[in-house]
Amino acid sequence: MLNFFKPNKIFLFTSKAPKYVSILLIIVLSIGLTEALFLSPEDYKQSHSVRIMYVHVPAAWLALSIFSLMTILSLGIFIFKNKNFSLICKSLAPSGFIFNLIALVTGALWGKPTWGTWWAWDSRITLMLILFIFYSMYLLSWKIFKKKGLDVKITSLIAIIGFINIPLIKFSVDWWPTLHQSSSIKILSKTTIHPSMLVPLAIMTAAFALFSILIFLMKYNTELIKIKNKGLDRL
Repeated sequence: MLNFFKPNKIFLFTSKAPKYVSILLIIVLSIGLTEALFLSPEDYKQSHSVRIMYVHVPAAWLALSIFSLMTILSLGIFIFKNKNFSLICKSLAPSGFIFNLIALVTGALWGKPTWGTWWAWDSRITLMLILFIFYSMYLLSWKIFKKKGLDVKITSLIAIIGFINIPLIKFSVDWWPTLHQSSSIKILSKTTIHPSMLVPLAIMTAAFALFSILIFLMKYNTELIKIKNKGLDRL
């Protein structure tokens, strides 16, 4: 199964995929923006500021999901000795970093009209900032540690250690409730968000996921081309 992750095989797929993902992204994003900005209702308390949710929430979800995937692949690096996993992680990290930044910025924009402040050291907000630091450390480590093999080990350890923060972010509003509201969308119990808001939120999440896939494919293809140019076809 791990043979599928060899660069020369996976490049046959990733080199052709971006154009199809781009078309699908444009379609889904157009529908999502129409739903979020025009068709979804305003909130009875937050008015139109609630529309920030359609960017803030998907960005936060994607930031958490991408880092979780990076952690799984980083464990695979140590267990299976498959160095291409590190290349996949390296290509995933930029979009996770961007989504984490978007979540922090939109959170501040949303916090001002609802909480009356741009920033508060709320448990979830603080933990999201810590995740942003881990993303920054991960990306910087690829630049700092140039020694062969050391960059892979350091970045993998950062991803594994940083994963401790993921469940803390998830359950922070339950364990340390402050300003941030509890989750409205729940898997094991009843979802409290109205379908008129849930549908555009789901569509925008799909659009953000497609955007992350597109960024990943572009970055991954660039990394594979660099490897081929250096004559290192085997990872």
